[in-house]
Amino acid sequence: MLIRLLRSHLGPYKRPIGLLVVLQLVSTIAALFLPTLNADIIDNGVVKGDSGYILGMGGTMIAVTLAQVVCSIGAVYFGARTAMSVGRDIRKSVFDKVQSFSAREVGQFGAPSLITRTTNDVQQVQMLVLMTFTLMVSAPIMCFGGIIMALGQDVPLSSLLLAVVPVLGIAVSLIVRRMRPLFRTMQKRVDTVNRVLREQITGIRVIRAFVKDGYEQQRFGVANDEVTAVSLATGRLMALMFPTVMAIVNTSSVAVLWFGAHRIDSGGMQVGALTAFLSYLMQILMSVMMATFMFMMVPRAEVCAERIEEVLGTESSVVHPVAPVTSLRRHGELELFDVDFAYPGAEAAVLRGIDLVARPGETTAVIGSTGSGKSTLLGLIPRLYDATGGQVLIDGEDVATIDPALLSETVGLVPQKPYLFSGTVASNLRYGKPDATDEELWHALEVAQAKDFVEKLDGGLDAPIAQGGSNVSGGQRQRLAIARVLVRRPEIYLFDDSFSALDYATDAALRRALSQETADATVVIVAQRVSTIREADRIVVLDEGRVVGTGTHAELMADDKTYREIVLSQLTEEEAAA
Repeated sequence: MLIRLLRSHLGPYKRPIGLLVVLQLVSTIAALFLPTLNADIIDNGVVKGDSGYILGMGGTMIAVTLAQVVCSIGAVYFGARTAMSVGRDIRKSVFDKVQSFSAREVGQFGAPSLITRTTNDVQQVQMLVLMTFTLMVSAPIMCFGGIIMALGQDVPLSSLLLAVVPVLGIAVSLIVRRMRPLFRTMQKRVDTVNRVLREQITGIRVIRAFVKDGYEQQRFGVANDEVTAVSLATGRLMALMFPTVMAIVNTSSVAVLWFGAHRIDSGGMQVGALTAFLSYLMQILMSVMMATFMFMMVPRAEVCAERIEEVLGTESSVVHPVAPVTSLRRHGELELFDVDFAYPGAEAAVLRGIDLVARPGETTAVIGSTGSGKSTLLGLIPRLYDATGGQVLIDGEDVATIDPALLSETVGLVPQKPYLFSGTVASNLRYGKPDATDEELWHALEVAQAKDFVEKLDGGLDAPIAQGGSNVSGGQRQRLAIARVLVRRPEIYLFDDSFSALDYATDAALRRALSQETADATVVIVAQRVSTIREADRIVVLDEGRVVGTGTHAELMADDKTYREIVLSQLTEEEAAA
């Protein structure tokens, strides 16, 4: 998964990667050349007392060192730049994929997990790419080049490498093998901490209202302790890694000095050659240590790459049409024929055999008990979900065949839980129509009964709105969400229980203003409050996912038992008949 993910995102950066490899190659060759120069200075300059030779070779060493430094700086620059660009591209890919998901896929992964995958998981892969370009590219060059140079100094002494390098590789692989499942567990537990923390921040008012601070602290403490436990287990293995490597490195150095001293004593080797061999041994083992450091990061990056690929490999259940319809009659006629909908894995369908017609210039209301499928029904029209059976038509065209941009222009939805984005009042109202004028915004606010409170805000249209609209009341959020749809002026308006947070006077005033503003449009209202929908041209009664009644308020009061029970639970007989 990791290789596939990187292969698909490293393609645009072949040139800087190629330049980076060349710079790393030159830098490593320079580093490998220095011990040989140092050996020549010792054997031909220091031992013989030739100061001129020492100065001449010293100048050559300085020149080689400068070349190494310049190439190293260039390699790090291109490596860091490429790694950051790859991280940016992966984040964009994940974000774009999540934006294409329907509500079904978002619910399948969960918002906390998607956030972790877009941020923490991508960061782990990005860090692996950075360390690969800055360390891992030079490590194999250093290792094999060091072996060749060591053989050039003394072949018999080089036999020690046959024992040292495999021992080091086996020790590292055993530790890394145990780290991979721990990293997988760690990422899942980070998801859990993210989820718990997000719930607590979002639901802080409920927590305070029920005085559940202690319980939530305990819940977060459990999730936090689980992350700590797996982090400690991983940390213990990581802590074991470096002492193991250093023990092998130091033991190898002692062995080289021991056998090298005997070689010098027998006349088979010079002092400078032993010094150079020791330097090459350290370079070889340091390259293995760099590889070790990478191996410590690879297991976690592999797990993160799998989680990222899981998102990128998930196809949305709402598929864009291959040959989309790009124009409609723009009358706004809405028809549902024998529509079914079931969530994946559910035992029973949420909606069954739904037939509904909503025409321009009319208001169609949908009412029913909690869980009867009212919000799901509205979600099928703008394709938040796709129907699992039947057809949803707009102007005679199936919504599944309509271009998404055209569908968005045609249908305006005010959701049950209105959401405002961080910014200003104006930026939220212009969300669906960026070129809307201030006059259009004020008009929409006036219709939505929001003009008075916006005028009182410091800044008016430029007044700041916090994330989620947390700095305004629930009723104000609903009215701003309604105004946002009015600014766009679609052919079909969908109001999903969008008046529940309003008082009766504001509700009545808003409905009167809306009736004039949407006189030529198709309006579908889902509501729990009977007073909101009793004047509708057509009322559809849902019960357990089926349509059990259709008609006007008076007709349903006379003929439909379910509707009559709902009405009488809110009004008296006299009020219902008025």
